[in-house]
Amino acid sequence: MQSARVEQLTESQPLASSPLANSPSPLSGCKVLVIDDSSTIRRTAQIYLTQAGCQVVLAEDGFDALAKVGDLKPDLVFCDILMPNVDGYQTCALIKKSPKFHATPVIMLSSRDGIFDRARGRSVGAVDHLAKPFSKEALLEAVQTHLPAASESRGAAQ
Repeated sequence: MQSARVEQLTESQPLASSPLANSPSPLSGCKVLVIDDSSTIRRTAQIYLTQAGCQVVLAEDGFDALAKVGDLKPDLVFCDILMPNVDGYQTCALIKKSPKFHATPVIMLSSRDGIFDRARGRSVGAVDHLAKPFSKEALLEAVQTHLPAASESRGAAQ
């Protein structure tokens, strides 16, 4: 009997002590586009971001992303580097060439974390680089770091 009570308390405690339960998330309503050819990475990012209050749209490659970016008007984009057809550098460059999305922060995702990869990402307009596999904390920190720029573009677009 005592173990059932402990299980009940344990199950309800995270909800009661969760910061999301007591106040709205600072990321609530932020629209994020996640572009990655790995379904595992897409799904992981979606879970972490949705739990933080973000609206998330997934794309599996550059073509898919370019088709969705206009409808979503994301506040922030995570873009894998190594993808078939149109790679992440090309996808980022095409997004940033659009006057409508020039101010939208793009964060490159890659297991390649060298200085060349980071520099190349910056040269096509990326604001940051997040190494895969990423933790929930690292992903959300990247969003929070670049959300002020996203908020400015959100206000300008309206």
